[in-house]
Amino acid sequence: MDGLMLALVILLVICAVAVSATRKLLPAIIIFMSYSLIMSIVWLLLEAPDLAITEAAVGAGITSVLFFITLKRLGIMKQELEEDEEEAEEYFEKKEGSDE
Repeated sequence: MDGLMLALVILLVICAVAVSATRKLLPAIIIFMSYSLIMSIVWLLLEAPDLAITEAAVGAGITSVLFFITLKRLGIMKQELEEDEEEAEEYFEKKEGSDE
């Protein structure tokens, strides 16, 4: 149990650093959502099921949905998805050129 708790705490620290270091908003929201899910597991292991349910519902659920809606209304999500598609196309074009 101590090993599992240590692993979860390390994952929490990694998620916290990653969400701070991420430049794009969509991956930051997904990392934040995973942080909340890991934290809800920690609460469950600490025998606080009421906090675990609240963290999962509010942290990973409602807050993430509100962030996604905000990104969609601001048009940022569409812009980031288009940029990611362009980057993927460039990557595959370079890869096809090097395979020949």
